[in-house]
Amino acid sequence: MTIYILVSGAWHAGWCWERVVPQLEAGGHRAIAPDLIGMGQDHTPLSTVTLANWADQIAAIIREQDEPVILAGHSRGGIIISEVAERVPQCIASLVYLAAFLVEPGETLMSTAAKSPCDRPAEILIAQEGGTTIVRPDALEATFYNMTESVWVDRAQSLVGAEPMAAFTTPLNLTDEKYASVKRAYIECTFDYAIPLALQRIMQDTLPCSPVFTLETDHSPFYSVPDQLSACLQKISSN
Repeated sequence: MTIYILVSGAWHAGWCWERVVPQLEAGGHRAIAPDLIGMGQDHTPLSTVTLANWADQIAAIIREQDEPVILAGHSRGGIIISEVAERVPQCIASLVYLAAFLVEPGETLMSTAAKSPCDRPAEILIAQEGGTTIVRPDALEATFYNMTESVWVDRAQSLVGAEPMAAFTTPLNLTDEKYASVKRAYIECTFDYAIPLALQRIMQDTLPCSPVFTLETDHSPFYSVPDQLSACLQKISSN
């Protein structure tokens, strides 16, 4: 049995893994998909939430497990799992970056996103008070769910929430002794309009990962191809 900890990306919460968790459990594994602090059913004020809060939260969950875990992060979740690896490297069998930000030490999500050689999507966010944003309803499908069945797009539309933007500009504090000692895998998505494939590969060139899997899908394989995603995660646990 493998224990998977699944970290959602920006504007999303634990609900986004609902098609993946049952498949991992059917394979005899355990999967935990928590709501990050302030996200989903957790109503902590977003103005108080930091990247460190999230990393501490996930590290605490990992410490409760009986064996090293597979820690997967989607999109913005990539910066969280990197920070978690700095906290509890001995408790993680492998990090898995799912169409995720793989950010160098000292860099931020925003500085890494600026390295993309591709045109960035049109403005998709609506700024709110308290340093948060929400996704424009008319941009959700085109940016995140362009290859996902409409029923799941509608479900995501009903569940996405606000996102604290402070974490986007927080430099990652990572060391060779801790973070770099943990294995890294990457699952890239070729039709990703949120984090273009070219940027996914630039990040992998800087911080190599092994194994690397390629899914011919959009930014949200947990809804568009959950069976393929589950298979990749299980292959990573067997390496």
